[in-house]
Amino acid sequence: MRVLAALSGGVDSAVAAARAVEAGHDVVGVHMALSRNRDQLRTGSRGCCSIEDASDARRAADVLGIPFYVWDLSERFEETVVADFLAEYAAGRTPNPCVRCNEHVKFTALLDRAVALGFDAVATGHYARVEVLPDGGRALHRAGDLGKDQSYVLAVMGPERLARAMFPLGTAGSKEEVRAEAAARGLGVSSKPDSYDICFVADGDTQGYLRARLGSRPGEIRDTSGAVVGHHDGAYAYTVGQRRGLRLGRPAADGRPRYVLDVQPVTNTVVVGPAEELDVTGLTGADAVWFVAPSPEWFACAVQVRAHGAAVPARARATDGGRGLEVAVEGALRGLAAGQSAVLYAGTRVLAQATVAAAVR
Repeated sequence: MRVLAALSGGVDSAVAAARAVEAGHDVVGVHMALSRNRDQLRTGSRGCCSIEDASDARRAADVLGIPFYVWDLSERFEETVVADFLAEYAAGRTPNPCVRCNEHVKFTALLDRAVALGFDAVATGHYARVEVLPDGGRALHRAGDLGKDQSYVLAVMGPERLARAMFPLGTAGSKEEVRAEAAARGLGVSSKPDSYDICFVADGDTQGYLRARLGSRPGEIRDTSGAVVGHHDGAYAYTVGQRRGLRLGRPAADGRPRYVLDVQPVTNTVVVGPAEELDVTGLTGADAVWFVAPSPEWFACAVQVRAHGAAVPARARATDGGRGLEVAVEGALRGLAAGQSAVLYAGTRVLAQATVAAAVR
């Protein structure tokens, strides 16, 4: 097959491309330039989009002996991922920019361009497995290394795009195994630190980034009785479940820590309260993506609401003709915010994904 390998400049994508070459595919490497001003993005090997990352990707392609290109997807990235990030926080929701990047950039813009150029598939360094079903369809599963599993952020791609995706690291036993393989292949990124946090927040200060882009919007922090217990510079900078950085002027009557329970953008108010009020018994989701036939009848599953969170037992059903999702949580789940991604699993298999519209407490 003709395979386009997305080379981020990290060790995972380099080894994924190497495995695709070794499997006999006709591989071409491409690095996605996601910002015209690279100084806006992370440096020092902390992100996935810096100038040094592009250079590392080019060197990896040279070692593998494959053609290499840089594609400018900065406009698409700004219009979708960054714009969505700002709009969601401004609306009092908590987005996951990595999910949106996979949805709009890596498995829409990149994949569509690859198909238009005659490629059969796109290979990335994500940790997830694709299994072929008896009817020829594809199923998305957790990676062999559960500690590195990225099926949660990939679930938004849906079955059509999954059919043209390759994840050569899905069966890798550990990140150490991948680094050792990179070193054995002579790839200079074998010891490069992992990327983390949000690539377009250059200094890691998300609140500062939001304040700079959305402006200062002073407001009140109230407890569940309505009493004012503090003030803030913008409700958009707070997320449900947050404890640190609240700077409350009045301690709780019982002396216990307080957490963000709700962010109300219309009144620019942040509501705080005790930890037990964060417990979630259910959720509703919108813009559902199904990897199985959506069922309006309740079915058993597990639901995961954070990239590095645990899946908890639940029951779910499709609503609004499959466009929505309703989940009844049967395990312990705390601190869910609108805007997060909810992914349903049956064992290691991904069943569906939706954006959380509301949490039921």
